[in-house]
Amino acid sequence: MTSQAPKNVLEQMYALSSAEDIFTFLLLPYDQDVLNRARLHVMKRMGDYLAKVNLDELDDDGVFLEARKALKRAHADFERSTPRQQKALKIYTQSRGNMVPLEGLRPVSR
Repeated sequence: MTSQAPKNVLEQMYALSSAEDIFTFLLLPYDQDVLNRARLHVMKRMGDYLAKVNLDELDDDGVFLEARKALKRAHADFERSTPRQQKALKIYTQSRGNMVPLEGLRPVSR
């Protein structure tokens, strides 16, 4: 019989199937309305915050606390703001190609 090494915090999080599961795993409350309108944005923002931390230097408890802090902060970003205002996803920050904003249009006199 082979025994598997215990999974670290990040492996356990990757195995979870929903944002709600991640909040529960990290022992954090959440507003279901926020997740209903900005689930993907909250998770993306959490990843952005975690990417700024050198997790390799931390033990499992440290990783857990950093992940918890990142998710709490990401959720707070969207409590009083919309995904469009926060621009968490690339779709909100990339240029739209050949589109001209309405401000750039001038009336043509005939």
